[in-house]
Amino acid sequence: MMALRTFILRRLRFGFWQKEDGAVLAEALLAVPFVTLFAAGILEFGNIFWERMQIDAGLRDAGRYLSRCRPTSPTYTSSCSTATAKLIAFYGTQGPADGAALRVRGWGPDLADITVIPVDADGTITVQTAHLYETSPLFAWLGVDEITINSSHEERYMGW
Repeated sequence: MMALRTFILRRLRFGFWQKEDGAVLAEALLAVPFVTLFAAGILEFGNIFWERMQIDAGLRDAGRYLSRCRPTSPTYTSSCSTATAKLIAFYGTQGPADGAALRVRGWGPDLADITVIPVDADGTITVQTAHLYETSPLFAWLGVDEITINSSHEERYMGW
């Protein structure tokens, strides 16, 4: 019994308090979940900003296309249309191939709508849209509601 008591006291005095063998493991077990959650959040917000940038580029391209269309006159029939402008916004080209990739997943002809406000008194064309961002399970787990990306682009009408 005395040997057990001496062993425990010796371990308490020199062993458990002096050794740091498991300190790194304990710190890692505490830090890794938070660092992982933080990194996933950074990637998710980066993806939101990337999609917003792609939508802005699509609307800018569609606005530029529409701003350079000639108006219909008795001697000239304009071949410009809002349908073509929408294809340019969604795909980046006015004649996408079958199975062409969208600029933004979930933002396309059958999935979203682009509103074109024709030339107003200021001589500008406005192109606008709203896109419901498809979040990852991380946002659902954190309780973040749906994120809607609203974007618009205004272009001065130039004609040809």
